Amino acid sequence: MGFSFKGLTSAALVSKDERGNSAVEKDIADVPASVAGHTSEESRRNVDEKLGVPRSDNEISDDDSSLNKIDTTAEAGVQRAQAMTLVWTKSEIIFGYVNVWLLAFILAFTSGSVSLLTPYVTSSFALHSLTALTGVISSLVSGIWKLPYAKVMNIWGRPFALAIGVTSTVMGLIMMAACKNVQTYCAAMTFFYMGYNMIDFSITIFVADTSKLRNRAFYIAFVASPWLITTWVYSPAMDRVLAPGGIGFRWGFGIFAIVIPVVAAPLLFLFFKTQKKARAQGLFPEEPSRGSFLQALKYYLIEFDVVGLLVLATGLALFLLSFNLYSYQADQWKSPMIICFIIFGFLLIVAFGLWEKYGAPVTFIPWHLLKNRTVIFTYTMAFSLYTGWYVWDTYLYSMLVVVFNQPVTYAGYINNTYTMGSCTCSLIYGLALRYYGKLKVYSFTLGVPLTILGVGLMIHFRQPDENIGYIVMCLIFIAFGGGILVISEQTTLMTVSKQQDYPALLATESMIISVGSAIGSTIAGAIWTGVFPERLMANLPADAMNDFASIYGDIDVQSSYPIGSPTRNAINLSYGQAQRYMLIAAVCIYSTTWVSVALWQNVDVRKQKQRTVGLL
Repeated sequence: MGFSFKGLTSAALVSKDERGNSAVEKDIADVPASVAGHTSEESRRNVDEKLGVPRSDNEISDDDSSLNKIDTTAEAGVQRAQAMTLVWTKSEIIFGYVNVWLLAFILAFTSGSVSLLTPYVTSSFALHSLTALTGVISSLVSGIWKLPYAKVMNIWGRPFALAIGVTSTVMGLIMMAACKNVQTYCAAMTFFYMGYNMIDFSITIFVADTSKLRNRAFYIAFVASPWLITTWVYSPAMDRVLAPGGIGFRWGFGIFAIVIPVVAAPLLFLFFKTQKKARAQGLFPEEPSRGSFLQALKYYLIEFDVVGLLVLATGLALFLLSFNLYSYQADQWKSPMIICFIIFGFLLIVAFGLWEKYGAPVTFIPWHLLKNRTVIFTYTMAFSLYTGWYVWDTYLYSMLVVVFNQPVTYAGYINNTYTMGSCTCSLIYGLALRYYGKLKVYSFTLGVPLTILGVGLMIHFRQPDENIGYIVMCLIFIAFGGGILVISEQTTLMTVSKQQDYPALLATESMIISVGSAIGSTIAGAIWTGVFPERLMANLPADAMNDFASIYGDIDVQSSYPIGSPTRNAINLSYGQAQRYMLIAAVCIYSTTWVSVALWQNVDVRKQKQRTVGLL
């Protein structure tokens, strides 16, 4: 769950049925006082979920005794998660968090290493140009998978879901190590990133299930803190792997395929052991028979809303792929294929919403929670935050190498400023929420202003002849703002919802972030292709005009001209002119982020009513 926006973290982002009469007195989960009477139920629980009709008030009680019981109206996986927190000891919870941190560490290390090894794999098949496409496809599939995975967690439980994630990750790594062509490697990347996102999502939900609201932001930051270490170590490690006489990329993947299940094993053992202990105490009912195979198949097809899932997956695939594939088309945005992708993708996404609202027997999205303004505006905040990020950040690395003449290593270090700063700030922010718990105040007065300040100052400083130190200063401002906002966007959703809704709400947020990121990258690309070549043509000296095409298309050619030469000065000036428009666009987009935060409810994580047993 890294805090780099380039993953999805965000990391951090990372990023929720059976009701038996044998489970005695069970009515728990986090039920904040601010949302009493507005928590989610499934359509078969005598609640019209799509119209947002809540349970009667006498079914929701905020007294401590009722909060420390299991919610018999929740899905089976949620009941099991609640039962687990009632039976494990404090030492077992601490053991769980230690193992979660170790798993997050090896996951971050593996993810960074895979991204470094990928170009060498595609190059070994003489298809280096497909490097980006392999990432696009794997990111797309793994992002869409989060919605059904959230349902897996709620129906079959957290332990089983984590086991699926570990299996998918290991399978992907084994396929990477053994691949004989780029097509197999692309499939392997898909399995790997599906598993990576599943484990990352499970870690977030583990924190949500086992922490008090006042502590939750800190523990979310805690499990993201491995990035403070892995950011600096995976690159040298992979240098050793790829060096002459090294073990090579295949064994590089193979080592991780061995290490990940070893690191995950203690956590899985704890999960299954605790769940078995809770079952032995009768804290949740046994899974009832679903009848014949066909009856069981029908039941799960409805539970997982397969119709809605297929419609959404197809719509998102067409819509998001259009933003990544347009540059490969001769007519680019005018290409009939790209136009069809956008139109049909958008229509299918709308059709999914209509199906969920009016046709689906069981829905992915808790519709009544979408009437809560904090949920709606957290989504618009996340969408605009990631859109703005990708608008200004997409060409930052190129700017560092060309305009500021930074070596590749130093450019990478500067690029890592955000990860280091946001992880550090988020830990401090998590502690601060224990003493003053109003997320809105921090986000509105510090998070968004620091982000806008950093990006706004770069309008001036991200120009030729400016000192690189000012760029680092701006990135530190943005990192501190991001450390607050990334934590807030997840914690805010959980303060106004019920435990069984966490996976669905966070998975929906992740989907929205994916769309925002794709649109942000597209805006950056459109500004770049619209401004940079035009300004380059106007600025280049006459003796360099014959090399215009190679200068425009190759960062190595751009940086090969001597500093201070007329051609290099023209290139740097053109960069600055294009970057200025990107930064102005990002600041305008961030105004939506600020307005969205202003429209949140001013909830205090210290004062929300919730259970007290089995939480840190």
